[in-house]
Amino acid sequence: MKISPAQLGKHLQGPLAPVYVVSGDDPLLCQEAADAIRAAARQQGFDERQVFSADNNFDWGTLLQAGASLSLFAERRLLELRLPSGKPGDKGAAALIEYCSRPAEDTLLLISLPKLDGSAQKTKWGKALVDGAHTQFVQIWPVDAQQLPQWIRQRLAQAGLAAPPDAVELIAARVEGNLLAAAQEIEKLKLLAEGNQITLETVQSAVADSARFDVFGLIDAILNGQAEHALRMLEGLRGEGVEPPVILWALARELRLLASLSQQYSQGVPLDKAFSQARPPVWDKRKPLMSKALQRHSALRWAQLLQDAQRIDAQIKGQAPGSVWVGLSRLSLLMAGQRLALPAE
Repeated sequence: MKISPAQLGKHLQGPLAPVYVVSGDDPLLCQEAADAIRAAARQQGFDERQVFSADNNFDWGTLLQAGASLSLFAERRLLELRLPSGKPGDKGAAALIEYCSRPAEDTLLLISLPKLDGSAQKTKWGKALVDGAHTQFVQIWPVDAQQLPQWIRQRLAQAGLAAPPDAVELIAARVEGNLLAAAQEIEKLKLLAEGNQITLETVQSAVADSARFDVFGLIDAILNGQAEHALRMLEGLRGEGVEPPVILWALARELRLLASLSQQYSQGVPLDKAFSQARPPVWDKRKPLMSKALQRHSALRWAQLLQDAQRIDAQIKGQAPGSVWVGLSRLSLLMAGQRLALPAE
């Protein structure tokens, strides 16, 4: 049975289910959901705790043995199974199906794993976790950019703090989707606040730039046409020491895909068919971004941009003049469909 994070607190005040599954990709939200389940388990007498980490060498028989064995120290036990890869394999799938169909008595099993996509949820083991008669499946959804200010306001309120809109917006801009960083900054602001009020000046002086600058985030910003944001992310990657060949590899890979898709579409192939035939196929989550980008340029223009990427590769190898970073900035802007003034280097 599925249960939302918002419903979890009220649910945990009643009798606990034999199996809880926390699934999602945000570390803070997943951790807090699991912490809430652990706290409820302790309050209801689950005093013994045993943790398993299911890596590639994990013996799934130990999970079933733990469920079948009697506790020497407590009447009730909490078993935790952490599945970092989100892929249990054949033996793991069989073990999960067996356990969820006949959970151990006086035992609570807490399973933590990344977000299960649609195909995983349709497997037998996925259905056992999501729709099992003895399971509660907690799906953790990420907080997007539009929801982040409201999330920060709620978090400030929980900490007994209030802040004007411009201060909230600055916190959101600085942490840029990193909820763990946002929570840490709010804890810092608690120490700096005068009374319960947070001012813009306090945020400006206290909140570090905790934005997550990653290559795939850069690609998403470009596909979404967010030119200024892409430049900021590119500068962040440069500041973090990411080498130009890594960034160029990601840009060129996306350009090759866009050029191919645009060529097929210009020849009358429906986009959905082109997406499914792409290698690798375009995921459903990325189709809106790719569709938006494809409206920006013709097939010929995407091919020209791929030639620009080849020139940057020559610059990296010392075979062509010019600044590599200026080249990467210009290419990012052109892919995003905008031209902005760039500082000379």
